[in-house]
Amino acid sequence: MSILLIGAGHMGQALLKGWIARGIGPIAVVEPTLSPELKKLAKRGGVKLSARLRDVRPRVCVVALKPQILKTEMESLRGIAEHALMISIAAGTTTKALASAWGRKARIVRAMPNTPGAVGRGITALYASTNVNAKDRVLAEKLLAALGETLWVKKESLIDSVTAVSGSGPAYVFLLVEAMAEAAQCEGLPRDVAMKLARATVAGSGALLDADKSSAADLRRAVTSPGGTTEAALKVLMADDALSALISRAIAAARKRAEELGKT
Repeated sequence: MSILLIGAGHMGQALLKGWIARGIGPIAVVEPTLSPELKKLAKRGGVKLSARLRDVRPRVCVVALKPQILKTEMESLRGIAEHALMISIAAGTTTKALASAWGRKARIVRAMPNTPGAVGRGITALYASTNVNAKDRVLAEKLLAALGETLWVKKESLIDSVTAVSGSGPAYVFLLVEAMAEAAQCEGLPRDVAMKLARATVAGSGALLDADKSSAADLRRAVTSPGGTTEAALKVLMADDALSALISRAIAAARKRAEELGKT
């Protein structure tokens, strides 16, 4: 199959690396900023690079542009959308908005990956417009699996919720590491030791969560001895107005912003 990738930022390059590693291609990339890293990657994978869109007829076009940029570039992709499966990873940009630029017969899949895809440990939610057939779905899954796991949602509105949970979620985890390291410093640990402990604890806990099929609640309880230090900490974190409530408000804010992007 032939793949056209529009945009080779962080997520675009993560996809490109995954495709090259899996021998998927041929691939053409359109990216105005042809960095040395991108050129090296393209050379290794036999990828055609271009700073601007040319007359091509790919089987599938993956649009890895930020919503604000996609808004100005949508119309230029109409000719491609007449024959290619179109996969967009832009947050808040609905299939209705995309179809208005690409035509009502366009086959459109919306995808919401996340940054752990850069190391093959991401998860991507997919939504298909009514024109997308079974073969298109298989193709979309194959391409996004380069980043990690994939799953489909039946309602497009759920993509905004996915964006708030897994799309933005890595930032919440990184903030947790920062907060743990800062608290550790306040307890007297040197800065480098505090950060090493926080990073290793979060990364290791994630690996355990992946390897052990017990529920997150069961794994939490396994660490928590009655009357011990963990229980003392959890009484603070699990108070009515503490971590659960804070995370709930944060995810709601992210979902609301994704909806606003779709309207603008």
